[in-house]
Amino acid sequence: MLVMSLCSIKQALADHEQILVAIDHAPPYSALDDKGNARGLILDILNYIKHHSDEDIAVKAVPCPFSRCIRMLAQGEVDVMGGLIRTPDRERKMAFVTPPYMALSSSFVFYGHQHSQIEVRRYEDLIGKRIAVMRGAAFFPRFDQDSRLDKVEVPSERIAVDLVLKGRVDLVIAVEDTADLAMNVLAQPAHQLRKMDYRHTQVIYGHMAMSRAFAQSHVGREFTEHMQRMAKNKVLDKLVAPYQLPAIPPQLLSEETGSTPKNTF
Repeated sequence: MLVMSLCSIKQALADHEQILVAIDHAPPYSALDDKGNARGLILDILNYIKHHSDEDIAVKAVPCPFSRCIRMLAQGEVDVMGGLIRTPDRERKMAFVTPPYMALSSSFVFYGHQHSQIEVRRYEDLIGKRIAVMRGAAFFPRFDQDSRLDKVEVPSERIAVDLVLKGRVDLVIAVEDTADLAMNVLAQPAHQLRKMDYRHTQVIYGHMAMSRAFAQSHVGREFTEHMQRMAKNKVLDKLVAPYQLPAIPPQLLSEETGSTPKNTF
């Protein structure tokens, strides 16, 4: 029993030596180069907290496709992921830090091939179309929950766009404000795509999310408190500004944990 206890203590200490951060390639908010080196807003935030924390802890990026990042976070194989949508299903698997640090007023739009005869002028026009969606992603509730739609899950945004360009699917869904930049970074020919008329507009909130185990740890709780203080004292506003994101809306700062709007990434 003593050996098991010592092993448990050793493991707990080891778990606090570094924070494993899941990073997918999602320009402009996170990016991976050809060597797997990561950069992005969530790393900026965590490194700021690290440098202003009493904890002697490293922040380590774990590159992964989006769907794998989500799965690893839910299974506790990584500790943190950023820019995540907050949905009831995800809340059962991970812990969300409030307030959200991303508040993007944009639209979900649909792109088809420029030579396609497809027209999408209203939501119902999506029925009968093959729509590429990134596996594990969430968009807006009506779309996410609509079993009538033919959604083709793919591991990355690059593959989703490639399928449209090759004519294997009819449409791809994307956030309008970031789609063109993302395709430019991914070196994809955006000029070969045509944006459909229909759009779903809302304020999109992006959160930091933690694995259940990390959220309940001493370090996880401390980082959550740091994050909330940074939001209140406007430090977060300064960190998100280089990414062309707006300041956190004041009404979100006064909301209780768990009541933050759930229309997110």
